[in-house]
Amino acid sequence: MDKLIRYTGRPEDGSGRLEKEIRVYDFLDDLGIEYFRLDHEPADSDHPDVLAAVDDVLGARICKNLFLANRQRTRFYMLMIPSDKVFRSSDISKQAGSSRLHFAEPEYMEKYLDTTPGSASVMGLINDVDNNVRLLVDEDVLNAEYVGCHPCINTSSLCIRTQDIFGPFLDAVHHDYITVCAE
Repeated sequence: MDKLIRYTGRPEDGSGRLEKEIRVYDFLDDLGIEYFRLDHEPADSDHPDVLAAVDDVLGARICKNLFLANRQRTRFYMLMIPSDKVFRSSDISKQAGSSRLHFAEPEYMEKYLDTTPGSASVMGLINDVDNNVRLLVDEDVLNAEYVGCHPCINTSSLCIRTQDIFGPFLDAVHHDYITVCAE
């Protein structure tokens, strides 16, 4: 892996980047939210070595972001938990006040968040203008100083102050969240 470099803010040159990634930078910049960014090889659960390197340089742990649905596929959820915690459907379902949650099909993630598996992120909520997705957040994520997430693509990662995500950002995307506790 090439040496990772932590940058402040958006890339100087947006060529070769996806529109959905640029949309995230535009949104954060319009809100005046400061962030650090890394560009890297795909970083997801299939590439734990990349995730570990990104976490070290970024200065924040990338959250596990799980896209879930109830059995009837009438309610959708984004669960943000630390990477070392385990998703137990029965526990999280109860805390969310929903029937047993399971992983939602990728087409719903693309439809509502404009992201794909491996790139799920709280940043995808900028695309959920009809509030089809409820946000579930583990208390340890809320207690961290920074949140690490992808800008809707897993070849870049952002480090943003937790208070900026769970304040101005969520206010601007008109979403709230439910605090949960995963094991």
